[in-house]
Amino acid sequence: MPAFLYMLLGLLLLSHTAPRCSSARDTLMAGQVLAAVGGSKLISRNGKFALGFFQPANTACTSSGSKFHHNTSSSWYLGIWFNKIPVFTTVWVANRVEPITHPKLNSTQLKISSDGNLVIVVNHADASKESVVWSTHIVNRTQTNNKNSSAIVLLNSGNLALLTNSQEIVWQSFDYPTDVLLPGAKFGRNKVTGLSCSIISKKSLTDPCLGSYSVELEGTSRVVLKRRNDPSVVYWQYASSKQSSLILKSLVYLDPLAKRLINPTYVNNKQEEYYMYTCLDDSSSIFVSLDISGRIKLNFWSQAKQSWETIHAQPYDPCTTPATCGPFTVCNNNAYRLCDCMEGFSKKSPMDWESNDRTGGCIRNTPLHCSTSDRNMTSSTDVFHRIAQVKLPYKPQIIVVVSSQRNCEEVCLSSCSCTAYSFTNQLCSIWNGELLSVNLNYGTDNRAEDVLYVRLAKNYFLLSWRKNKGKPNIGVIAAASIIGFGLIMLIVLLLIWRNRFKRFGLPLYDNQGSCGGIIVFRYTDLVHATRNFSEKLGGGGFGSVYKGILSDMTSIAVKRLDSAYQGEKQFRAEVSSVGLIQHINIVKLIGFCSEGDKRLLVYEHMLNGSLDGHLFKKDNVNVVVLSWNTRYQITLGVARGLSYLHHNCHECIIHCDIKPENILVDASFVPKVADFGLATLVGRDFSRILTTLRGTAGYIAPEWLSGVAITPKIDVYSFGVVLLEILSGSRNSPETYNTSESYYVKYFPIKAINKLQGGDVGSLVDPKLHGDFNLEEAERICKVAFWCIQDNEFDRPTMGEVVKILEGLREIDMPPMPRQLAAMKEH
Repeated sequence: MPAFLYMLLGLLLLSHTAPRCSSARDTLMAGQVLAAVGGSKLISRNGKFALGFFQPANTACTSSGSKFHHNTSSSWYLGIWFNKIPVFTTVWVANRVEPITHPKLNSTQLKISSDGNLVIVVNHADASKESVVWSTHIVNRTQTNNKNSSAIVLLNSGNLALLTNSQEIVWQSFDYPTDVLLPGAKFGRNKVTGLSCSIISKKSLTDPCLGSYSVELEGTSRVVLKRRNDPSVVYWQYASSKQSSLILKSLVYLDPLAKRLINPTYVNNKQEEYYMYTCLDDSSSIFVSLDISGRIKLNFWSQAKQSWETIHAQPYDPCTTPATCGPFTVCNNNAYRLCDCMEGFSKKSPMDWESNDRTGGCIRNTPLHCSTSDRNMTSSTDVFHRIAQVKLPYKPQIIVVVSSQRNCEEVCLSSCSCTAYSFTNQLCSIWNGELLSVNLNYGTDNRAEDVLYVRLAKNYFLLSWRKNKGKPNIGVIAAASIIGFGLIMLIVLLLIWRNRFKRFGLPLYDNQGSCGGIIVFRYTDLVHATRNFSEKLGGGGFGSVYKGILSDMTSIAVKRLDSAYQGEKQFRAEVSSVGLIQHINIVKLIGFCSEGDKRLLVYEHMLNGSLDGHLFKKDNVNVVVLSWNTRYQITLGVARGLSYLHHNCHECIIHCDIKPENILVDASFVPKVADFGLATLVGRDFSRILTTLRGTAGYIAPEWLSGVAITPKIDVYSFGVVLLEILSGSRNSPETYNTSESYYVKYFPIKAINKLQGGDVGSLVDPKLHGDFNLEEAERICKVAFWCIQDNEFDRPTMGEVVKILEGLREIDMPPMPRQLAAMKEH
């Protein structure tokens, strides 16, 4: 995933105690000291960065190379931070492993030692000797006067440099990054000296100690992400260097803001190999970081919001990062809380979780019951808890073929170290020890059938039942009282609602703490919000969409359905189920209105409108020409959204109207599928739908026109057509030509299949890109498109398979020409 290349390493919103201000100087000469007390610091000449001692809140580190261990909040560090930004944000920390404890602070100093190293020293009480807490550890120089005239300078770039009197840099902080890469810093290795950068995440939001993840350049042109306590496993890598410069340039176009802010580069010569980015606007503050969850982020300071904003993160889904929630947890990106403990487990350290340090994960509430007799026979009364629709933990220790799930369960119970099992297609997978990377609703993997059975002690459920059982008499009395009081309050609330709620209705439900759940709007409210439906955004077979603004200035898109085929009760039930759907690539349903025969749906409004406006409308000056990388990410995002609807919802949802008009893009051009589930909401009267969809006939699958029962493969067909339009930047509508000599059809898919099979995909790509695209990805999109539009639905892939292919996880063969295209070609 090359997105790493311009966004290396997560947001440092530390609750630190900021040092006091002092006189502004950027240089510390040999013989001078920077004291830990008194707030003394170095400030770069442009005033952007400061170097000094600081104290984070509640830290605790352990040095792996010694018995050193210190206790909590009295720890101090030497670091560099943004000097003018009110949110204290460090960009480099010297002594991450060996913090300074408070009793020694008064005698702690930063200076240049007699051997020319930059050191942090602690002077002892008798002043006869000093202890070195941290050192640059450069090779001792020869006995010259240089070491007596050396200096350290905090440069305008945020780089701390150790200089000789001839201004030669003998050491610099840019060569030893912590969890941040600033503009101008090189990430890579020096082939002559062997110096190689390694970036390590911090432990938590308030603890700069060494964290769980590292990114480094390994081997030949191979950037890898690893967990530090499991270095043998590479979780992510980027190994292509041939087109690195072009890829880096194209990645910038993912976001218009990033395009204005940075310029990424890749260099590989005889002396060194590195990735680097420079800042195009010196007045802006940006940095790339590896956050505590292993995600690479590009961040910039927003003056308007007075906060750090993340322009882009890789991976986009935080659950993709390995073990981001710690052992015995479930990661769910669609939930209010990203991480939660499995059934039967509790947080190992709730305090660490508060600062987003979830590396400790969760621990069992009740120990397992397992014993081994003298005859080496294992007996256990443990049971299993079922977790459905998950990505299974990595690294199963045992994989065996068994005849039934019961046999698989017995294999797990026969080992006291077994903690979970999974059984699929007579394949039994067993896990021992900690369970890591269990992700719920893992849409991109399309393994909705995967079920994990977690081992729990039998008496855990018994203890839980006893705990919740309570006293029956008191319980009955309390319940009756609560119900009676609740009925009275309900009546009162209904009366208040009639008289006072002018803007919004009551929420149907509260989805795990989300903001109010689905809102019931009054029709008059939506008329007012849309100014009597005066600003139309678009329309389709199900109705028209209008822009609106709520009283709290929230921008909305209101879908007014043309006809109502359901009663109010059924419509409300359907909306409630659709409202539970949450996915990054599916537009959010805010609420609805159901009064009389009026049916309206209220969605979040997308700033950049629909995809068709950016692909086809040439007369709109506000339309941005989508870069190749943006187009590819849009195809992948739409595929993930459809895969979620088809495979990961409680019931399969068929969209029925996939086209560029129903693909919206937000401010960062992240695609969101719109109008999903409308076929369910308006009823299965497909004769009406077909009548109103004649204007976009090119997207309808052949079997739908024949009147047979539809399947999710109709969405696959429509998606294939959309892929060709994204590739070419033009509509796929056929054009007929009738001359005195001949009659023929000009249809882009016919041209495209011929070019694909002839090895000339490059000529199909939108000419507005001026040749700036990835040929391998273009061929992949073209192949996927023609497999998706095969006449026989059984020849088409599922959306889950499409996601894997677009992600590069599965190869794809050359598709045959669909029969319909062959028939058109003959004419």
